[in-house]
Amino acid sequence: MLVLGTVVIHGIRSRISAAATIRDRTLEQAVIPVSVIHPKRADLKEEITLPGNIQAFIDAPIYARTNGYLKKWYSDIGTHVKAGDLLAEIEAPEVDQQLSQAQAQLATSQANMNLAEITMKRDLGMMKGAIPQQDIDNAVGAYQADKATVDSQTANVKYLQQLVAFQKVTAPFDGLITARNTDVGQLVNSGNGGTAQELFRISSTSQLRIYINVPQMYGDAAVPGVNTDLTLPETPSRHYTGKIARNTGAIDPTTRTLLTEVDIDNSSGQLKPGSYAEVHLKLPAATATFVVPVTALIFRAAGLQVAVVRDGDKADLVHVTEGRDFGTEVEITSGITANDSVIINTPDSLTSGATVRVESSN
Repeated sequence: MLVLGTVVIHGIRSRISAAATIRDRTLEQAVIPVSVIHPKRADLKEEITLPGNIQAFIDAPIYARTNGYLKKWYSDIGTHVKAGDLLAEIEAPEVDQQLSQAQAQLATSQANMNLAEITMKRDLGMMKGAIPQQDIDNAVGAYQADKATVDSQTANVKYLQQLVAFQKVTAPFDGLITARNTDVGQLVNSGNGGTAQELFRISSTSQLRIYINVPQMYGDAAVPGVNTDLTLPETPSRHYTGKIARNTGAIDPTTRTLLTEVDIDNSSGQLKPGSYAEVHLKLPAATATFVVPVTALIFRAAGLQVAVVRDGDKADLVHVTEGRDFGTEVEITSGITANDSVIINTPDSLTSGATVRVESSN
């Protein structure tokens, strides 16, 4: 009887021990093993690439200011000129004759004025009553009229002298001749009584402007002073540096973009106006963002989420906003912080509040 009781007690204890073991194993298996990381801070500068049009810093057509025939030109396309350099000479003999005639008329008027001045001074110097007051007034009036005639003809001479000076066409600034639209013997029209003809076109290329259209979402960051990097399709490995100089300050309602000007030094002459370029803008990020592996993302009906570990062993699913996609990693613009422990091997069955066991972290 004693032996039977011992056997029964042993059997009960074995069953209790087995049940406890099963319970412990079940609880242990209910704890999900996970690996976690701390999110990396994304670069504080965001780079975007936009198409741009390279233009000369100054680009001006050169017209004649007097009519005539082109006598000679001195600069052809591709020539670098300095401000004041002679580009061409115009032959206008009729203007020369008009100047000679005006100078002769001025000399005659000056002689008449000098005589009128002598007469006026003599009459004014006479003893009072010696000559009638009317004669004195006539002498003063004659002098003043002759003086006005001299002033008028002097101005006319200066005008004609300026027209003669315009027979020499000079460069208004340092630059490169990009067009020559005239030749020796061709009739040149200044626009008086006809259509003005463009003789040359000159471009200042030591510094260039690149115009780009910055999307509205980056408009606040595209401010003067932001550095840019420029590349050309034909030489993608060569980089040129510039800076944002100015923008219009208004969004185009049609394209929802901000017209922005980038200035770049071209003292080497390697860049050519009219070229297409790709402009890489390194814009300051509007907010702090973080980077996590794509394996941390949870795509469910509730929206994009990631799982983080709270209180050491509890999972919490949080909603996040996705930014740029880097392939194996993705940018998160909101929802997590640098101190969060983000689960990177999230099981499909994981829910908020589930108990987890952190096995590895980075």
